[in-house]
Amino acid sequence: MIWLATIGAMIAAGLTLFLLHAGFLAAMKRYRDVYTQDASVRLGELFLFVDPVHLWTGAVLLCAVVGVVMYGVLDNAPLAALMALGVARIPVWWVKYLRRRRLAQFDHQLPVTLVTLAAALRAGASVPVAFAHVVAHAEPPLSQEFGLMLREQRMGRSFDDALAALCTRMPSSSTALVASALGIAAQTGGNLAETLDRIAASLTAQQRLRARVQALTAQGKLQAWIVGSLPLALGVALTALDPHGMQPLWYTPLGWATLAIIAGLETAGVLMIRRIVRIDV
Repeated sequence: MIWLATIGAMIAAGLTLFLLHAGFLAAMKRYRDVYTQDASVRLGELFLFVDPVHLWTGAVLLCAVVGVVMYGVLDNAPLAALMALGVARIPVWWVKYLRRRRLAQFDHQLPVTLVTLAAALRAGASVPVAFAHVVAHAEPPLSQEFGLMLREQRMGRSFDDALAALCTRMPSSSTALVASALGIAAQTGGNLAETLDRIAASLTAQQRLRARVQALTAQGKLQAWIVGSLPLALGVALTALDPHGMQPLWYTPLGWATLAIIAGLETAGVLMIRRIVRIDV
């Protein structure tokens, strides 16, 4: 009977491991599909023609390397696994950062482009010809976005739909304002050149005010980073000076709970400081 019970337990354990393994592989496949699909859309918006599978492979390799290195340094499997999972999101954050930077560059180029567009309209050019002139002389990302809008129109897409797609790719108040002015002018007519000049002057003043606000709040943002990094730097320094005394913090459940509380409080503090100094202009 003991042998039968042992064999039954081994079979049950093996079956459980098999089901867990199959479930893990299925979950990883679903996550990979969602990851690559989302990355494909975001990379397409950035005009970066990179295979999303390569981005997924890089994230997995980075996660594995960081996990192995952290385990070798800390000799703590749960903490190393947590760090590896956090690093796995770095490619996604990198793509989001590139998208924010691209949007900021587009907004920065927009006032000068509107002045050029208004000058072309005053010279007697039509709206498509004026846009083609802007695309030929502007720099990315503005030339890419307006060029894509023109190509969509040549393929039969309406002007309003092309403007709506531009607002989707470049979700900012400046783009929405320009799209509204162009859409209204296309339907009702009017002095579009004068409207574009006024919008350009308004956007220029807004950018100057935003730059001033960012300069005034830079000290608060730096304070948030310093406050957030002090506990980590202090922990590393104390570990280097007294490794034996810091072992309970890194290798015991009570220490892990303490680290979790510290991380939560520090994150809350940094977010509160950033919320205080963040002023939308």
